[in-house]
Amino acid sequence: MDILDNIVKDKHKEVALKKELIPIRLLEQIPFFERKTISLANKLRQSKTGIIAEFKRRSPSKAIINKTATVEDVAIGYENAGVCGMSVLTDEIYFGGTLNDLITARQNCNLPLLRKDFIIDEYQILEAKAFGADVILLIASILSKAEIKQFSELAKSLNLDVLLEVHNEEELHKSIMPSLDMIGVNNRNLKTFEVSFETSKSLSNLIPNDFVKVSESGISLVEAIKELQHYGYKGFLIGENFMKTDNPGISATQFIKELER
Repeated sequence: MDILDNIVKDKHKEVALKKELIPIRLLEQIPFFERKTISLANKLRQSKTGIIAEFKRRSPSKAIINKTATVEDVAIGYENAGVCGMSVLTDEIYFGGTLNDLITARQNCNLPLLRKDFIIDEYQILEAKAFGADVILLIASILSKAEIKQFSELAKSLNLDVLLEVHNEEELHKSIMPSLDMIGVNNRNLKTFEVSFETSKSLSNLIPNDFVKVSESGISLVEAIKELQHYGYKGFLIGENFMKTDNPGISATQFIKELER
């Protein structure tokens, strides 16, 4: 059993417990549930840089990334830097995140917020909406085609954008459907954690232009983004590159200034 299998197994247990503690009717009463969302896909289409910057404390592959940065400071810093959106890890067991991080980010910036988690149940999508997200992530490798359709259509009914993550051609072909906004290609092999931009390059021509193309993981150089832009990518999800520094907001500011040169 690899790390992804373990994460999904634990996620099923976690969601079952949450359903007992906080029923859907209570989620729907949280004020953010009625909030008008901001489209990340539209922001990326209009942007020349396309940075989606992440708040992430740790990961299974890198252990502790940043244990001192606060969500509040990072959200404000990212917005001041001019990023297109902010990704917030909400998985606690493996990434040290919580839904409170999402709410805190929401209270401190006006960026489109991506709830980054391992969604395996409709309940998590309602949760994302209630806690201030604008976008959800669906991971093709852990979902069937029917689940991707079910979850993405529910998200669209709540005015949430949908970013669908794929790792290979097989996942891409099973996943393409009208209820998606963005298709993200993860450059990291989730079984070995090795990173290769060839994944983004090889899949770029197979992604219809109806969808915003996003390249995810392992991006740390401006040159990599400029190269991937030639392959039609409009969004670039950057996780550890900013978070591993003392001030992620300043790091993002410097990175975007260099990219705009």
